[in-house]
Amino acid sequence: MLNSFSSVQLDYIRLWFLVQHSLSSFRKIQSHYASLAEALQPNQLPVWQSLGIHKNHLQRVQDSNTEVEQRKFQHCLKQIEQSSDFILIDIDAAYPPQLLPYTDRPPILFGQGSPDTLLQPQVAIVGSRKPSPHGRQVAYDFAFYLSEQGFYINSGLAQGIDEAAHQAALKHQRTIAVMGTGLDQTYPSQHQALRQDILSNGGAVISEFLPNTPPLQHHFPRRNRIVSGLSLGVIVAEATLKSGSLITAKIAAEQGKAVFAIPGHIYGDFHQGCHQLIREGAILIDHPLQVIEDLALPTQWQSATKNSATPENMQEPIGIPEHLQALYQQLDWAGQTLDQLALLTQLDAAALTSQLMELELLGLAMQQAGCYLRCRSGK
Repeated sequence: MLNSFSSVQLDYIRLWFLVQHSLSSFRKIQSHYASLAEALQPNQLPVWQSLGIHKNHLQRVQDSNTEVEQRKFQHCLKQIEQSSDFILIDIDAAYPPQLLPYTDRPPILFGQGSPDTLLQPQVAIVGSRKPSPHGRQVAYDFAFYLSEQGFYINSGLAQGIDEAAHQAALKHQRTIAVMGTGLDQTYPSQHQALRQDILSNGGAVISEFLPNTPPLQHHFPRRNRIVSGLSLGVIVAEATLKSGSLITAKIAAEQGKAVFAIPGHIYGDFHQGCHQLIREGAILIDHPLQVIEDLALPTQWQSATKNSATPENMQEPIGIPEHLQALYQQLDWAGQTLDQLALLTQLDAAALTSQLMELELLGLAMQQAGCYLRCRSGK
């Protein structure tokens, strides 16, 4: 439960409330003003009109100073306090860096549980809400193996494949749920116990939606971009041709993420969506170790990093040329832009790109969605 909001958080929430989750309106206003506090002044309505903000949002601004609307906003703030343990806005240092490259990133995330889990290496597992017993078992097995190896399993708390993936990852206390409603609700309602298990076992439940936001159909594709954006790759465990998980796979591909599909019986409707993805270029997998290999990430990388945090264990990676070691130590699993790495290393652009190219040729770094990631330790 939150105790208070910063002034910047309040400005973000107020604007998000006024534009009713409209990303385009939020970004138009944010990019026009030096600060949101200025944008929210009562005399700025003509400027909003000139920016082409939707008439419904303009009407909400006009009404925002009435007693009725003020009460609604204060009630919204109270519900956020009651339903959230943390709030992350996209200018916070703690905001998930893997979402920053995307222009459609959520400007604000409401969360329960531990915000640090969002910074951990994640793999998304998605699929049909009504899977076959085989598909449910496959999702469970892949989630169990990957979470055992140190990855957090990210999914949407839906019935079927999502549910199986969360349940398996709970065995190793590594799972994150992204909601398509406000945090004051659980959808589907029968997953309230599963949601509580996630929170009780070191996980997190997050949403970009304000309290009282219902489970409308168009909210779930929006939710899916966060699922894929947070993850290093997306596994479609089982899907029909009409499954919403194919939308997640499409978004993941557009984000530059690895998309994996698990094949099934060629005559089974349950698997046709996965077969379609494979025909379109998704990576066919039949063992979770292949996911780790294709992502070029070592197993137990995260836990090994934690266990070696003491000074006596801080050894330079073996086999990495001395002039590349400082840069290599700045790389992480989530990925950083050239600008971020330049600030950290104080290297000029030419030297930085040259060293990154050397690390890539050595198999120690990779590019994904415009960011550079650490790969295997040198041997």
